[in-house]
Amino acid sequence: MTTADEFVPPANWSRSTLRELCASIQAGPGLRAEDKDPTRTNGGIPLVLPRDLQGQRIVGEEGAAVPTIPRDRARALVKYELAEGDVLLTRTGTVGRCALVTQEHVGRLFHPNLVRLSLPEAGRVSAEYLTAYLSATVAQDWIRTRTAGSVIPSLSIRTLGELPVLVPPAAEQAVIGATLAALDAKAQAHMEIARATRDYRSVLADALMAGTLTTGP
Repeated sequence: MTTADEFVPPANWSRSTLRELCASIQAGPGLRAEDKDPTRTNGGIPLVLPRDLQGQRIVGEEGAAVPTIPRDRARALVKYELAEGDVLLTRTGTVGRCALVTQEHVGRLFHPNLVRLSLPEAGRVSAEYLTAYLSATVAQDWIRTRTAGSVIPSLSIRTLGELPVLVPPAAEQAVIGATLAALDAKAQAHMEIARATRDYRSVLADALMAGTLTTGP
């Protein structure tokens, strides 16, 4: 297995650590029992959960099913509001799942078992490239070796900051990020089709078995 430290990149690529590339690496705020509201009926601020990170995207429930933080409490958590271009990463449990924050999720808060990577303006890596890199085998293997053997796998902020990152020129980053993002979008579309087909199958089966829908004249 080749690691990021062993791989010899092209001459015009550089090598850095995640800490050096980020403006901040921050875990989500600690939550109290009274913070959690399972619905959006009170107009609370939606909360991104670890399970919502799928296929390098934030894919959560819709409408009232989205967990929220009551608005009064959320006022004290402004520094944890997500911004477009942030990257989220799971740090406990299924460690290493990542997702790019897009405009759709700006202003949401994030769970304490997630880490937010914020990049500086005019930084050395783009958010799209970093998301692609973190999801690649070389980064996932690095993370896995540092969480193996734990009863509950977890990754500290300090350790995560040491993750080596290969940094190509900006033009190559743009191509890499866009190419993999397009494939992620296609994979997500297929997942949605599969989910909708399963739901339709369940509804159809119930109707057929109850006799409310017949198969003949």
